[in-house]
Amino acid sequence: MKNITIVGVGYVGLVSGTCFADLGNHVTCLDINEERIANLKQGIMPIYEMGLEGLVEHNVKAGRLEFTTSYEDALKEAEFVFIAVGTPSDEDGQADLRYVRSAIESIADVMDHPLVIVNKSTVPVGTGDWVANIIHQRRPDAPEFSVVSCPEFLREGTAIRDFMNPDRIVLGSTDREAAEKVAQIHLPLRSTIMITDLRTAEMIKYASNAFLATKISFINEISNVCEALGADVTEVAYGMGLDKRIGHHFLNAGLGWGGSCFPKDVKALVYMADTENQHPRLLHAVIDVNAYQRLAAIRKTQELLGDDLTGKTIGLLGLAFKPSTDDMRDAPAIEIAGHLLQAGATVRAYDPVAMPNARQLLPEVTMLDNAYAVAEGADALILVTEWNEFKNLDFARVKKLMSTPILVDGRNVYDPATVRAAGFKYRGIGRGYNGEGMTNEENDKLRK
Repeated sequence: MKNITIVGVGYVGLVSGTCFADLGNHVTCLDINEERIANLKQGIMPIYEMGLEGLVEHNVKAGRLEFTTSYEDALKEAEFVFIAVGTPSDEDGQADLRYVRSAIESIADVMDHPLVIVNKSTVPVGTGDWVANIIHQRRPDAPEFSVVSCPEFLREGTAIRDFMNPDRIVLGSTDREAAEKVAQIHLPLRSTIMITDLRTAEMIKYASNAFLATKISFINEISNVCEALGADVTEVAYGMGLDKRIGHHFLNAGLGWGGSCFPKDVKALVYMADTENQHPRLLHAVIDVNAYQRLAAIRKTQELLGDDLTGKTIGLLGLAFKPSTDDMRDAPAIEIAGHLLQAGATVRAYDPVAMPNARQLLPEVTMLDNAYAVAEGADALILVTEWNEFKNLDFARVKKLMSTPILVDGRNVYDPATVRAAGFKYRGIGRGYNGEGMTNEENDKLRK
């Protein structure tokens, strides 16, 4: 058993701390937000993540997980301190490290025994050296410490599973012994562990997210070409993915990427490259394609409903940037709703878990209790987030409720022929002939 302190109780910190506790360690999660810590002590989660609430409760009862706002208490027995605070970016992409600095300064002020300080937050390349310099400057007499980079690769909605079943553990440090100590606490995960230098580890995180974002923007670019040429991007992506060099992951055309990682990390990588007089043309294009793709829902709605949306009622199915999360950070729904409202439309929406967060960002959008309430009297529906509960809608009921049966499938969830047979005007993303031939079920049979 190791004594671990986690600074920050957001997605990364709370999930990582809880999972480390579930592996048998004693974990103290620290955050300066008193309300968050008070709520956690009462079992109230600050985020929505499948299975997290039960796992927190289990480990608190077992005495392996506790919460505090005190650095002094949190570091008293700590051997490892993981920094998992936010690193938002400005408009230019530069990462804001004020929370990292504050955490490091607070650690330096109270540390009284050797520590391994682990950067879990996604931070610019070179931050590990910067962290060490801050401690040396603030506490010339500080006890011995080492800095290790351990970038996270958790996906919202599957974060617990990703932590417990990682593809790899990446560690970087100038102190090999410290990196090996951090490797030891990850051994129960039985994953490949890569040890490298600080800056390379930090870069692996950015390069990984930039590549995945590139893959999404690529297939979205292809979807627009497919649509123009009469091909179906879902079939194109399937055929591409059969090549083991390409694979099927992240080849789903839709309304683009969002969330807390891809937008921030791609912009940050562009900023870092620009400051070194590099010219990341591909990354600029990845961002541009994503921005254009979000408006596909507006363009397709106007194709079916007319350019003038004044007085029209448009329903949004889903608001979170992806299913199984309540995260609205850089969600496509924000921009889509904004354009519809600006065009004079009335916008209503439903999301299974994200509406409390969405209400603060979209006060002019009417939030309703279910998909059918959204459909009632609507001139068009746009599927924005592919929650499971939207995949088997009763289309006969939906059609009766709507003023005009128009469906824009922003995630290519539905079979076009089936939706059309139910009496809808349908538009998907890059569907070409839009499935007027075989159904998805017929295509699946042929594939087998």
